[in-house]
Amino acid sequence: MRPYYADGGLSAAFYDVVTAADATLAGDVELYAGLPPAGGAVLELGTGSGRVAQALAERGLRVTGVDIAPAMLARAEARRAALPPEVAGRIELKRGDMTALDLKRTFDAVICPFFTLAHVPAGAAWKNAFAVAARHLPPGGLAAFHLPRLEVMRGLGPVNAAVPVMDQALGDGRRLLLFVKERSFRAPPGRLDQVIEYALADAAGRIVERSPERLSYWMADPEPFAAAAGLVLDRPPQPLGGAGDVWVFRKA
Repeated sequence: MRPYYADGGLSAAFYDVVTAADATLAGDVELYAGLPPAGGAVLELGTGSGRVAQALAERGLRVTGVDIAPAMLARAEARRAALPPEVAGRIELKRGDMTALDLKRTFDAVICPFFTLAHVPAGAAWKNAFAVAARHLPPGGLAAFHLPRLEVMRGLGPVNAAVPVMDQALGDGRRLLLFVKERSFRAPPGRLDQVIEYALADAAGRIVERSPERLSYWMADPEPFAAAAGLVLDRPPQPLGGAGDVWVFRKA
């Protein structure tokens, strides 16, 4: 059993395949792109494979992407290397912890996409992550956090471990299958735990590799954590794909 995005796991190797098929992310890039001014600088906490960083850089923004997982940063580096030089030059990638980061500079906007904050417990880690966002913003700067909806995560139905929740052709004869092997929700503290098994099938349909990985999401009201960091809600939470909302805060 591995944690999500660990070295050697299939979640990192096929992150782009899964996110490309995830309809709940539709429109997130446009939302983030509208936060900084044209040509502005963005700090992305949890840059993953660089999906959002690339899209923002293609729109002329300068992006510093930070991630704690070496496997994900390796994919982001490979993505950046394949871009045209003028786009690649607008992306900087760093390994770092979003709960303890200090780059000694500010950005026009800070973003934390695709439930990244929910990967850490909603307590001291959330408090520190909001403090990091505030530290890297000038007065008036915006910070956006994409968070899962508590009622959606709590309402997920029972699992059938034998039936894949995703079956995606990879274009080389192989298929990627995802199975939910375990799922539980605890309230309090508002925590969803799942074991997701990634499975690779060959052209004959035989499973040739399996990678069971544990994925947990913590959920809480982000406003008290933001307020403690000097951030105020800038607009109502922006719905995204039915499973979560993007919360946008402004540094006072």
